[in-house]
Amino acid sequence: MSLPNYAFVAALALVCSTAGAAPSNAELTQQVADTERAFAATMKARDLAAFTSFLSDETVFYSGPTPLRGKEQVTAFWRKFYDGKEAPFSWEPDRVDVTDSGTLAHSSGPVYDPKGKLIARFNSVWRQEAPGKWRIVFDKGQDICDCKK
Repeated sequence: MSLPNYAFVAALALVCSTAGAAPSNAELTQQVADTERAFAATMKARDLAAFTSFLSDETVFYSGPTPLRGKEQVTAFWRKFYDGKEAPFSWEPDRVDVTDSGTLAHSSGPVYDPKGKLIARFNSVWRQEAPGKWRIVFDKGQDICDCKK
């Protein structure tokens, strides 16, 4: 009878003990920032189907005179931004906060026109719908004042 390799057993115990550990707030914040960047990349790639995949079934977008509710309404309204060869705008997160429960997050950041001029800021609320899978629930942009005019 041989004795087990204690280094292997110790390593296995460590893996098993941390496998179910919840991600830290910093890790969740990075997940949301990465998700927001992937969401924004759908505009550059001109991929409306990919854009839609980031939407929660309950999503609410403030993209017009009345809130858009659900994937179908949001996708129908945003289709015009995905038609055409060039993206009409781009965005990126510069702030992400995750609740202590790790289930909700807020992202915000600048929105640029095709020439790189700052034109707005976005604010989005994300919900973790499965481990590591974040979907957007609320989205609202705010135009930036062109105060020189």
